[in-house]
Amino acid sequence: MLSSNMGKKLNKYVKDYVVFDLETTGTSCISDEVVEISAIKVKDSKEIEEFSTLVNPQMPIPFSATDVHGITDKMVANAPTFDKALADFIEFAGDMILVGHNIHTFDMKFICRDAMKYFGKTIGNDYIDTLPLARIYLPQLGHHTLTDLAYYYGISISGAHRALHDCRMNQQIFEKLAEEIKNPSEDAKKVKKCPRCGSPLKLRSGRFGEFWGCTSYPACKYTKDAGTGPIYVE
Repeated sequence: MLSSNMGKKLNKYVKDYVVFDLETTGTSCISDEVVEISAIKVKDSKEIEEFSTLVNPQMPIPFSATDVHGITDKMVANAPTFDKALADFIEFAGDMILVGHNIHTFDMKFICRDAMKYFGKTIGNDYIDTLPLARIYLPQLGHHTLTDLAYYYGISISGAHRALHDCRMNQQIFEKLAEEIKNPSEDAKKVKKCPRCGSPLKLRSGRFGEFWGCTSYPACKYTKDAGTGPIYVE
């Protein structure tokens, strides 16, 4: 849903949502472009509809990006440009809550940037990022990538790094995280959460000693003195 204001980041489980994923030419939301967008519509925790399209980025796809997702220039030559693909995605998602892995610092930046570029408005849907949720409710894991979580839950990673496959993997992980949220472990209960964005805080060292910093940095720059000192928020 296009809006004058970007949607809010939520930290909870919902039964109705649209999980989405992008593949891109690189990691910069300034200079890179989308080459694939996929989504799955979920109601009452069950998939009911899918959306997926390759995208012509109107620039060469670097080999380093193709090496990750397998999408080549030839594959996208006759694909729609992102103004058309994004408009179709917006119609597909409607006003439903969006879900994705690491979307707070990556995917949302791309679609909000291009919504503003093509339509003069941003994406107003509220959204849930499963990465900080996994960090909060599975603190015992050393890493929280989508494939790490799939391995942990015994979910197949076949087809990983193509957008629709990652959507299906993420949807299963989100449903598993629902149980973690409902019945958090003792370790999860001890995790300090950022009061600004809800992501877990991590103890770090700086010039003036130890401090708690938000793990969503640089998207969120909240910090708090590890002792009894003041809270610093940039």
